[in-house]
Amino acid sequence: MQPVRKLPTLALFSVVVALAGCASGPSDTISLIPQQVSEETSKDGVFTQPIKWERTKPGCKGDCPTIQVDSLVFPGNPKLTQLVDHALAVMTGVSEDRVQPYTTIEEFEEYFWQTAAPRDQTVFSAKTRYRNKHLTVLELNSWQYFTGAAHGIAATQFLNWDNDAQRLLALDDVLQPGAQERFIAALRAAHAAWLEKNPDAQNDPQGYNRLWPFQPSDNYALTDAGVVVKYNSYEIAPYSHGQPELTIPYSQLGSILRPQYLPQ
Repeated sequence: MQPVRKLPTLALFSVVVALAGCASGPSDTISLIPQQVSEETSKDGVFTQPIKWERTKPGCKGDCPTIQVDSLVFPGNPKLTQLVDHALAVMTGVSEDRVQPYTTIEEFEEYFWQTAAPRDQTVFSAKTRYRNKHLTVLELNSWQYFTGAAHGIAATQFLNWDNDAQRLLALDDVLQPGAQERFIAALRAAHAAWLEKNPDAQNDPQGYNRLWPFQPSDNYALTDAGVVVKYNSYEIAPYSHGQPELTIPYSQLGSILRPQYLPQ
């Protein structure tokens, strides 16, 4: 089993604070989650443009390291554009014992060409997971293959962006004060429901729970169906299970989320 590469979230959010500023959000009486799914419309959200490219190490012939980008930029919204670029860059497999020597994809590319082995690959992608006129929820993905490894390693990071306040919403921003333990309990219940549909867990519940115990996570996304929490490979399941998603319906979040993040 390959070791899990944890995302450097402290470094990410320290830069996020600087990028996002200190703007205040809308009133608690305004719901940011439309009650009807049909009210979700890309036309009401932030304007996006795709950015796609693939490059091979300059001057290399034969087996060469490559980088692919399938991401988004946000014209007129430099804060969000810079945030996505930075977040993707730090979702890479540099040792977690030290800070990466780069903060953008451009800087990562320069570092990668200097250090990559012949068959190393890095893929960055970003897509909108949910959007309306108040919120832009992004799913960022990185995939890396290191020469000689049995398989690549994927990582996912959700970003929940408040369009009105021009700031990132951390989990504590959307939870009611003191609701952290209730959120973990709801997440644990979603995990239990996921285990009931997991054949490996059902075949040997005790063994599975010993190897892959539940663990809380703040990698959350606000969606039309509820709060989605996504785990990276090896966090709560073996590699063959990919990146599990747990969904907590809004019907179970009434006393957990702040009112503006509940459908009304």
